[in-house]
Amino acid sequence: MTFQQLGVIDPILRALSAEGYTNPTPIQEQSIPILLQGKDLLGCAQTGTGKTAAFAIPILQHLYLKLQNRQDQRGRRKIKALIVTPTRELAIQIGESFSVYGQHTGIKNTVIFGGVKQGAQTKILERGIDVLVATPGRLLDLIGQGFISLKDVEYSVLDEADRMLDMGFIHDIKKLIALLPPKRQSLFFSATMPPDIVALSRKILGNPEKVSVTPDQTTAEKVEQAVYYVNKPGKTKLLIHLLQTMPMESVLVFSRTKHGANKIVKLLDRAGISAEAIHSNKSQTARQRALGNFKNGATKVLVATDIAARGIDIDELSHVVNYDLPNISETYVHRIGRTGRAGLSGMAISFCDDEEKAFLRDIEKLIKQKIKIVSEHPFVNYKPEVTAKDAAVPYGLRKKSKPSNAGGGGRPKRGRSSGRKTA
Repeated sequence: MTFQQLGVIDPILRALSAEGYTNPTPIQEQSIPILLQGKDLLGCAQTGTGKTAAFAIPILQHLYLKLQNRQDQRGRRKIKALIVTPTRELAIQIGESFSVYGQHTGIKNTVIFGGVKQGAQTKILERGIDVLVATPGRLLDLIGQGFISLKDVEYSVLDEADRMLDMGFIHDIKKLIALLPPKRQSLFFSATMPPDIVALSRKILGNPEKVSVTPDQTTAEKVEQAVYYVNKPGKTKLLIHLLQTMPMESVLVFSRTKHGANKIVKLLDRAGISAEAIHSNKSQTARQRALGNFKNGATKVLVATDIAARGIDIDELSHVVNYDLPNISETYVHRIGRTGRAGLSGMAISFCDDEEKAFLRDIEKLIKQKIKIVSEHPFVNYKPEVTAKDAAVPYGLRKKSKPSNAGGGGRPKRGRSSGRKTA
């Protein structure tokens, strides 16, 4: 099957050919004909399956053909297609895809997101665009200020719906749905389909066609995998040891929390290993700079949370390290699928402490294979070094350092947790 056989028009075919794309992925092969017929679509697919092209190509084709039929009309372009996505990185990537696939169509798009000043974004909006890619917060903000109207939208896409809910965007999404015209083609994509996601899809879609691309279990077969049993204090020591002793050119390290990502980077820097973190507390400028440094080889290690890593597409990635194992098995498959692409070799290394063994069992059940255990390494039973002064005092009686926050001299109040948020 080729894109031409799917009914894709010449201006888009030329752009795809220039990028080296001739054969559609499964999600594209299933989705494009449905969307070209104008039907609503409910898609179950993860990032990395090619779903951006699956919805971008039909939208560009519809808009191009309509533009050809109204060449004599003048005036500022109005937003005809809206793509809403949870993260800035993914929004930028989707915008780039529309620009590449639509380079011969004359369709104009822009991307808006928070974390940066809005001036440059509003100037482009005032000139008029056809396709808007946006994150929910900035989109609602600019709608409230009168810079954006959704009344002319004919195509709407909600991408990474499960991540939207994870990040607390459910109320924003419901507000946006209420602002969209009832007569439109709606597309809804999610990597998983729990009951709350299904309920949300029913509010957005009419009578949709359903397309599902299951987690690519062959990914687990293509990527070399290994797991190291190591206690929590030994994880950073083990990571530094591996980075210093193994041929690892570019390494994406996954941390469960933003605080953990920052801590890993700090300790790697102390060891003389170039590393940067990327997570939702970083400014957009800092995130883009870190990603750029990683892609061009200036930084060897990029430490990321799962949400921040969404939309990051790096072809030549030699290693993925699961510093913290994910508690959702499909997330593991998604993580390791970032290496070993385009026929290149790749390796996924996981660290597993006692509390994560249940996660490991669930992962092995999903991928239907046992991950190779590396039992011999220097930090199997690592214990943090203690000073001579501390060594003379029984561990349970050692004096704890005072909390750094003001007024924290007493015992912690009952019923309060540390409440450290995850990304």
